[in-house]
Amino acid sequence: MPNKRIALVNEQDNIIGFELKDIVHKQGLLHRAFSLFVFNNKSELLLQKRATSKYHSPGLWTNTCCSHLIENCIFEDYIHERLIHEMGFDCDLDFKFSFHYKVSFDNGLTENEIDHIYFGKWNGTPSPNPTEADDYKWMPWEDLIVEFDSNPDKYTYWLKEAVKIIVSNNH
Repeated sequence: MPNKRIALVNEQDNIIGFELKDIVHKQGLLHRAFSLFVFNNKSELLLQKRATSKYHSPGLWTNTCCSHLIENCIFEDYIHERLIHEMGFDCDLDFKFSFHYKVSFDNGLTENEIDHIYFGKWNGTPSPNPTEADDYKWMPWEDLIVEFDSNPDKYTYWLKEAVKIIVSNNH
């Protein structure tokens, strides 16, 4: 896991400091994250398959791009930097909502995040960074929801949680 300092937040999502990423996840400290959902003109969601080298949830399908706010970065700029880094393109992104979740993984790490959800629209062929994603696919929204019922273990925890909120609130 690249050991950059990421933003620690309080329960109101105010930044209260920065700590090394590995310490944050080993101690389960509350931190700020973002998840980008990029759709095409057919309303398909661009999913990435997390690289098998990732420190947790390797090989699972997830939203287009996700990461943590790192020190000395402006949040609204950094989400675009990460999209380019992970998937090889950029697009306009609109904030939709944020939510808190906490989940512990088999390897002893914990995600305890306030996750900021952004939507974007883009049509094209991504160029995933192999250190971030092993594969990608465009998936119809309805098929994704069906997949969660039939194959939930193929998807990241935060993707399933975010989609529940999106569906229940018609975002």
